Amino acid sequence: MTRVFVSRDSTALSLGAEQVAQSLQQLADTKGLDIEIVRNGSRGMFWLEPLVEVETSTGRVAYGPVQPEDLATLVEAGFLDGKQHVLSLGNIEEHPFFKHQNRLTFARVGLTDPVNLEDYLAHDGYRGLKNALALQPVDIVKHVTDSGLRGRGGAAFPTGIKWNTVMNAPAEQKYIVCNADEGDSGTFSDRMIMEGDPFVLIEGMTIAGLAVGATQGYIYLRIEYPHAKIALNQAIEAAYQHGYLGENIQGSGKTFHLEVRSGAGAYICGEETSLLESLEGKRGLVRFKPPLPAIVGLFGKPTIVNNVISLASIPVILDKGGEYYRDYGMGRSRGTLPLQLAGNIKHSGLFEAAFGMTLREILYDYGGGSASGRPIRAVQVGGPLGAYLHEGQFDTPLDYEAFAAIACVLGHGGIVVHDDTVNMSEMARYAMEFCVEESCGKCTPCRIGSTRGVEVIDRIVGNEQKQKNTELLRDLCDTMLCGSLCAMGGMTPYPVLSALNHFPEDFGLPTAKA
Repeated sequence: MTRVFVSRDSTALSLGAEQVAQSLQQLADTKGLDIEIVRNGSRGMFWLEPLVEVETSTGRVAYGPVQPEDLATLVEAGFLDGKQHVLSLGNIEEHPFFKHQNRLTFARVGLTDPVNLEDYLAHDGYRGLKNALALQPVDIVKHVTDSGLRGRGGAAFPTGIKWNTVMNAPAEQKYIVCNADEGDSGTFSDRMIMEGDPFVLIEGMTIAGLAVGATQGYIYLRIEYPHAKIALNQAIEAAYQHGYLGENIQGSGKTFHLEVRSGAGAYICGEETSLLESLEGKRGLVRFKPPLPAIVGLFGKPTIVNNVISLASIPVILDKGGEYYRDYGMGRSRGTLPLQLAGNIKHSGLFEAAFGMTLREILYDYGGGSASGRPIRAVQVGGPLGAYLHEGQFDTPLDYEAFAAIACVLGHGGIVVHDDTVNMSEMARYAMEFCVEESCGKCTPCRIGSTRGVEVIDRIVGNEQKQKNTELLRDLCDTMLCGSLCAMGGMTPYPVLSALNHFPEDFGLPTAKA
């Protein structure tokens, strides 16, 4: 029997993967083809989806993008034996976009059946948990600390420090909370992990529970991710059935329970304290800090709140050791970061690489330049509240400190590309509008400042007292930056000021002199 792989990833589905899988099965039934269709995760090369891979005696051979009408000619050409066709791509792992990646967190995504536990175990799954069960909590935390892992959700806080705080907090009950409320535009790495390798997240959360003495975990999932919810629940059920979750994990006497909770579509619940409020059944409002969630978190108990990618990076660290993970990267930015290429880019998708590669390399060597063929003018990194970088900043290495030095953020690794037809005053206005829409309303700088920001930008573009209103916009941004309760209002000035500083001509302002 020949195994044929067709992605079940949301992006692949939106491009027709479900129709391809169904049509292929119908064709197989009609022609008596001896095949098994495996629904794997996406390889992250979205411009080639729907991607079809065939398992042959010499390895997997890929074809794409495949549409239902291509299947007849593929069968005639002998694609089930890896024969040539106009859609042939060869071994996808040798593709220039893929082969230069450092796939640590995404090692299995696209390779395995995401909800098949045997497949997960056959590809080094649960080796990290096995090691963790033989260690003392302090040693687990030491591996995480030694790895240099920092929060991949955007704040980049050292994960080991957070875990150590929760481990040492005295309490009978502690919690592990996964922030899966991936709301930033142009980001999809969390979704891809949950849909393409949910067991790695489950394993990471279980290890976290062992490290700090937490027996209950929650995945706070974005409501717009129905396919991820299905995959997570299927994987959680399998983990319970085979003793990887529950009262006696693999006969160790250790306990960890896990369940998925759906959010209600509020962007602000991506902020950890708003998320905790929502998990408790309350309105998603930002909490004052201190106390930190590590001390007083969910239901008032010590709580680890980590992003999906942070927790999904834990198994490889416990499998191969903190030093192995730390050897990737540069400076204080260790390990790898899944970068998400979106917007006006020829090769959209996910690219996991060690810190240190430049933005220019990502955009042109791997992204292939703009999809329109026009010059890339501005790139927003770090979600809708990230700064816009201009062409002169494209040689900045992907490193937390290097980006901070130019008043930018790496955030969740989302990269949204705009060509030279973009109007940056509209982008700045959108940032303020976004804050108006998504603010929880608890603090004045964010709630009122964003509304006034839209009005002031309109006055500048409308040629109304330009100099006075430009100064007012800068003052307003300073107030939001310094006075907001959380990053919602505190980061909205990043895209606004970067657009104003680097592209003043789009506001009808004089271009800065060199």
